[in-house]
Amino acid sequence: MMIDQFLNYLRYERNRSPRTVQLYEENLRDFETYVQGVDDCLSLQTADADVIRGWVEHLMDEGKKPTTVNLGLSAVRTFYRYALARKLVEKDPAHAVTGPKKSKPLPQFVRESEMDTLLDEKLSEDTYNNVRARTILLLFYETGIRLAELVGLNDEDVDFEMMQLKVTGKRDKQRIVPFGEELAQMLRCYIGQRDESEVTRQSPALFLTDKGERVSRSQVQYLVKKHLSEVTTLKKRSPHVLRHSFATAMLNNGAGLESVKKLLGHESLNTTEIYTHTTFEQLKRVYNDAHPRA
Repeated sequence: MMIDQFLNYLRYERNRSPRTVQLYEENLRDFETYVQGVDDCLSLQTADADVIRGWVEHLMDEGKKPTTVNLGLSAVRTFYRYALARKLVEKDPAHAVTGPKKSKPLPQFVRESEMDTLLDEKLSEDTYNNVRARTILLLFYETGIRLAELVGLNDEDVDFEMMQLKVTGKRDKQRIVPFGEELAQMLRCYIGQRDESEVTRQSPALFLTDKGERVSRSQVQYLVKKHLSEVTTLKKRSPHVLRHSFATAMLNNGAGLESVKKLLGHESLNTTEIYTHTTFEQLKRVYNDAHPRA
């Protein structure tokens, strides 16, 4: 009876669409069935917050996605607000019940073998464009810096003696990022070819366009997408994917979470921890492929 009254309220007073009313009804009928199954003495009028939480857990146990469960909980909350306003119930048991958190998608990353193919085979020719592209890709992959940080690099930010970069991150915070011998050689090669070209230098930037100006974000994004498309079928083929690839490769090869946090310039360890889920997913795949009883 209460549900019917509420549905009529949605139809005729709130002018909700038939599809919306149908979704509310499906969720509320399901909730009512659950309440009746918990205890014969329970009803919609007497159900408390624990009963509603039990229903939420029941939906999760059935394999419902957090988004679906939260939509159902929203319907129950709206129903009880209506019932309390019409004095059909003495209190609203749903207002304090929280739904499940939406699961965040795991970061996508390029496999180490794919990066090896790209850097060692696809861009092996020493033309200027290839050298510049390879240097940019290797810099992203070996340091994990952000797109804006790479674009903002100047020659003076590269310290070959100490083998480190001075990177200006979010809110102009600076950090020092080390790099290895392969990147050092690549940077020297690129800078040498750049300075030998006939292009008039218009900027102190490390990476220049063919007109001598600082490369733009969109130019670097296009370059990365173009070359990653040669080795991976990932939907996302951006500089940020290379940042994810750096973090994943570091953790897979024994780096500590705190160290990766500092290298990435994260303020909170919680931000870095998402990569542990990625590496654990890899571990599960290895286990399933390798164990004879898995």
